[in-house]
Amino acid sequence: MFLVDISPSMGKMRQITVPGKDGGEPETIETTNLEWSLQYVMLKIQEMVSAVDSFGAGGIFNGRKTDKCGVILFGSEETKNVIHKENGGYEHVSEYIPIAQPNAATLAKLRALEPSTVAGDPIDALIVAIEMQDRFLGNKKTWTRKIVILTDGENPIEVEDWEATAKKMNALGIELVVVGVDFDDDDFEEEDKSHIKRENEAFYHTFTSELELGVVGNCSFALKEVSRPDVREVKSTATATVLRIGDMDKHPSEAVEITIKTAKATALARPKGFKKFARRKRTAEGEAAGEDTMDVDEDERSTFAQLQMRSEYYIEEEKAGPAKGEGSIAGSVNGGGDGEEKRLVKVEKEELVRGYKYGASFVPVPEEFARLPARRGMEMCGFFPRENFRREFSMGEVYYVFADPTSPMQQVALSSLVRAMDEQHVAAIARWTKTDKSDPKMGLLWPSGYEDTDCFLWVQMPFAEDVRNFPFASLETLINRKGEVVKEHPYLPTKEQMSAMADFVDAMDLMDAGEKDEDGNRQPWFDTRMSFNPAIHRTKQALFHAAVVQDLNTHPLPPPHPDLTKYFEPPPRALKRAKAAIEECKRTFNVREVPKKVARARKDEHVHAPDEDEEMLLLDRQTSRAGASQSQRATQSRALAQSQKTSPPRTQKKHAGNGSDSSETEPEPDIEGDEEELLLNRPAPGSSSLRPGPAPLPTPARSMSPDPKRRRDRAPGRIIGFTDPLEDFKKNLERGDVVTKAVEDLAFVIKDTVTDPSSQERIDEMIECMHELRRVCLEEDEIDLWNDFIEDLKNTCLETKPGNSAFWGKVRGIGRPLSLISQPEAAKAGGKSAIPESEAQKFIQD
Repeated sequence: MFLVDISPSMGKMRQITVPGKDGGEPETIETTNLEWSLQYVMLKIQEMVSAVDSFGAGGIFNGRKTDKCGVILFGSEETKNVIHKENGGYEHVSEYIPIAQPNAATLAKLRALEPSTVAGDPIDALIVAIEMQDRFLGNKKTWTRKIVILTDGENPIEVEDWEATAKKMNALGIELVVVGVDFDDDDFEEEDKSHIKRENEAFYHTFTSELELGVVGNCSFALKEVSRPDVREVKSTATATVLRIGDMDKHPSEAVEITIKTAKATALARPKGFKKFARRKRTAEGEAAGEDTMDVDEDERSTFAQLQMRSEYYIEEEKAGPAKGEGSIAGSVNGGGDGEEKRLVKVEKEELVRGYKYGASFVPVPEEFARLPARRGMEMCGFFPRENFRREFSMGEVYYVFADPTSPMQQVALSSLVRAMDEQHVAAIARWTKTDKSDPKMGLLWPSGYEDTDCFLWVQMPFAEDVRNFPFASLETLINRKGEVVKEHPYLPTKEQMSAMADFVDAMDLMDAGEKDEDGNRQPWFDTRMSFNPAIHRTKQALFHAAVVQDLNTHPLPPPHPDLTKYFEPPPRALKRAKAAIEECKRTFNVREVPKKVARARKDEHVHAPDEDEEMLLLDRQTSRAGASQSQRATQSRALAQSQKTSPPRTQKKHAGNGSDSSETEPEPDIEGDEEELLLNRPAPGSSSLRPGPAPLPTPARSMSPDPKRRRDRAPGRIIGFTDPLEDFKKNLERGDVVTKAVEDLAFVIKDTVTDPSSQERIDEMIECMHELRRVCLEEDEIDLWNDFIEDLKNTCLETKPGNSAFWGKVRGIGRPLSLISQPEAAKAGGKSAIPESEAQKFIQD
């Protein structure tokens, strides 16, 4: 029962803070105390509202038929209650909503409440509520009775003989909750509180202290608690079955059969599903049969109807000519240029035959497969050490397996089995068939002892056919072509890196990152009991909020409860402790931040080309771009064809005449030179011979090339080739719409060529490319790309292997013209840079 105070004092205006629109600053709005406090009542009722009235079918969160409530008003203009009708008195107390299962109309009636002009007595309303509950429930002692008083405490209360009322409530087991507007609590104390309100608060505390179930709270705190996430505990129904050990049919003397019951220990909770609705206009017949709607807006005449799923089956038929057959849908599907066209013909479901896919074909199966002759019950298949159980094999919900409570012999038998398995530290594999001829499930029986009983915990495990093993290349062991294990390689971490990562993992330990207990010891930071699913509880909060407010524009959804976001951020203690370890990892692994490349408006309005690095895979492997356009594939094909015209294929060079010059033939691969090439870097059979995007590690095999300037053409996805990068760069700039892509690809070619030991003859050419690249970046507002490139190039030449310190020495000798683009330079060209002039000079000198 909800007792709502609608006295004139509840019409007092108050300011509340609501979230800003579109994530903006919070806003302050004005509302009455009645409208604000009624949210608590409506939110509590919303938990009981059946979705038959709200959303179409089923329950939203509870929706139980045994959830019933009523609303009584005190301070109303009229007097309407059972006691006044029979004996008089109890003025200004009205039975606003009779006791029943709430629905959407209940919320609508509460939303229509407004403050009255007379005051009412909450004790009178409380006595009426007790009488209403008692008459409605009668002798139903199992029902839970609860009364909620919502008031501001600003009106006088008749406190005579309140002790008798408290005794009556204790006798009936009624819980009382007093929700007060601006009542004092540990975190809040109202200023300039009236004498009447102060006395009323003291009375409420005295009254509830005499009750076995009674509490007084602040309305603001109560509204926060309503949105607090909680785990709903449900009582599972126990199902009787049989536990068998051994074969009761063939060896009954050696087998054991125990009568058991199973019940859920955990239940999976999912977010509530949403139904689809569509706006439906009234038909002409409906308009003619309905009332005159001349003065009704078009939107008000529209209704929403729930969309229902419907399945129809069609087959394709090929038939010459454009004729349409009976049952075909309007408009045929053209089959092509052969004069035939396809049409879809509707087929009834009864005419179809179920089929199962087998390879590339379907196997028709007119009837269902014969089920296994499984027998109802749970059968133990074997035992194994508990430490060998793989937790990732745990599937689904956990069940209790306990003996029949009505049979002591069965309880003793099961208890002895549980304790024996616990002493031996073993678990059992069990096959559970819930009903005869139903699909069996394999699971784990884990012995578990409680204070009052011994039982098993059963959880489903996968069948062997359901476990998929996917082989991956080892991250710790690398093997070269000779079959030897490589000890040092950029893919293998060093001892220093392993130590740094171990320190980082230890520093992020959460077991002592929580708050301190009473003894001053740190507790674990994460508690599974306090971790909630945001998809469930935030959806619930949004649904409830939309049901209790009239306008979401003026009353947006409030932020989630702090308990829901408690584990969204790591604990500050662990972050502070791991700061030094993080810095050490950055230094050891040479980690540097790569700024995200975003599309920006350019002077010539060219677009930002897709970044090839977004599709890079582990170990320098790159997949082919499934979404590449036909124009890109055509361009690559023309480039490959052009390179083949320029230089004959390798096979032709190899099989040239015996008298040909050796400089025109491709040398045979050197086995010794290939010993450092890892198996991980082998190209897949049938893969393209073009060089992949990122440069693989240089090896002697890759260094052997008779013509370094013509050893390869452009890489897949690149618009700048290795043969003549500067010429390709200028041609692409003339197009005007791929400047960013051209800059990125030329930077890639320069870096790849400089770090390739076989391309040292092209150093001067790369210096010329860098001059042109810097000039274009400065003019085309690609300053960030240049600065990132030159920093990466310096780091590659000096810090990594194989590097090229001689090339960087030549760049340093050129000096400032190839350094970072500073703020003054960028400002002259109409761009922006975050690099000061002093840093640009220091960068090229170091």
